[in-house]
Amino acid sequence: MGTLVGVLPGLGPAAALSLLLPTIYHVPPISAIIMLFGICYGTAYGGSTTSILVNIPGEVSSVVTCFDGYQMARQGRAGPALGIAAFGSFIAGTFGVVGLMLFAPTLASFALRFGPPEYFSLAVMSLTLVTYIGKGSILQGLMMACLGLVMSTAGRDSFTAQTRFTFGLTSLMSGFELAFVAMGLFGMSEILINLGQSFKRETLDTKVKNLLPNRQDWKDSAKPIARGTLLGFFLGILPGVGVAITTFISYAIEKKFSKHPEKFGTGVIEGVAGPESANNAAYAGTFVPMLSLGIPTNISTSIILGALMILGLQPGPLLISSKPDLFWGVVASMYAGNVMLVVLNLPLIGLWVQILKAPYSILYVLIVMFCQIGAYSVNNSVTDVLLMNIFGVFGYLMKRYEFEGAPLILALVLGPMFENSLRRSLIISDGSPAVFFTRPISAVFLIVALVFLLSPLFTRERIGKKAREMRED
Repeated sequence: MGTLVGVLPGLGPAAALSLLLPTIYHVPPISAIIMLFGICYGTAYGGSTTSILVNIPGEVSSVVTCFDGYQMARQGRAGPALGIAAFGSFIAGTFGVVGLMLFAPTLASFALRFGPPEYFSLAVMSLTLVTYIGKGSILQGLMMACLGLVMSTAGRDSFTAQTRFTFGLTSLMSGFELAFVAMGLFGMSEILINLGQSFKRETLDTKVKNLLPNRQDWKDSAKPIARGTLLGFFLGILPGVGVAITTFISYAIEKKFSKHPEKFGTGVIEGVAGPESANNAAYAGTFVPMLSLGIPTNISTSIILGALMILGLQPGPLLISSKPDLFWGVVASMYAGNVMLVVLNLPLIGLWVQILKAPYSILYVLIVMFCQIGAYSVNNSVTDVLLMNIFGVFGYLMKRYEFEGAPLILALVLGPMFENSLRRSLIISDGSPAVFFTRPISAVFLIVALVFLLSPLFTRERIGKKAREMRED
């Protein structure tokens, strides 16, 4: 399913995860989380297929693969391009799983020393990094983050049991359900925004062959795969960096290290191997802070974190020790998933190309239907369906005017921790905000957040804007 989502343009993992959220109420928790993880790293494989064969990135993180992958396909080398993308993804994904296995428990042990001030400062830093890295203005990102924080306060106050911002609706007594908010912002809005666009399909008629790269291809790709793997994993750990940014950085690094940088964009295999490896390693990296600290780094991990909460599991340092079957079950599934994706992805390339020829009008109708049924199935409430559609229109307007949904969803998920940690910290300190600066770890988090907030005053461009300009070029 993840590969299919990656293949289909205009869907993406956030929309797919949103559509599947209602199903987690009806399956065992470990199975539900493994399914959602599989969607995430499956899209990383699928996106490269359409980038290479159709010159349409199925996923934002596969935009860079279009630069050289499609040119290789036009030269009759679609097979080696798809092969190196799959094997590079497998190597990077496997390294990422090993990194997750080693880093997440260590980081969780370190985080056991965190108190309410540290968690509040960590939430502030995460929200700041997401708004900084995004493609819109920082002011827009902060507006969305603040809106998400306000939305997170709806429902019953955990301290006083008072109801807030429910507007007389019983369905809001427990707050805004992540399921219908996410389905609206990323499912319905994608349909509305794509209705006004047409995808130019340039599917190659030539039969894909020679999927196994030759010795020279491996020689050219070995170092890019290694660099992309390391870069993707460690950048993926950082809150707010995102998977797409790592692929642009990887492409720029490979061009810098290359002996023939002028050939990039004309069909060099290094331009496929590096970014595709960074793509998959970054996905594994994003799971490290989410599982060990309870801090999501992008939209997909925010939705998975919300799913954990829906299932009654408390994300954070104690998750790994209290639910080892969940953590190690996810790790084992990722090992198996990486092998399955390589085995399935290459033989099914012909099938993916045929699916791309299906009319989008049919696909869009099915997605709308799943959104409506999914929203109703959460609480069997028509009000939820109405709210989901309202968020769909709101999501469309956000994308239309270039407001990002990531800060809003991240703030909605982190809001309860943000508020509760703030209130507990002030209770501990008798109302003094100095507690956030006198504790070293908390102070470091706040200083990092402040640096990123003030840095646009001294720099002309941000990473997200630069990446967008590269993508448009």
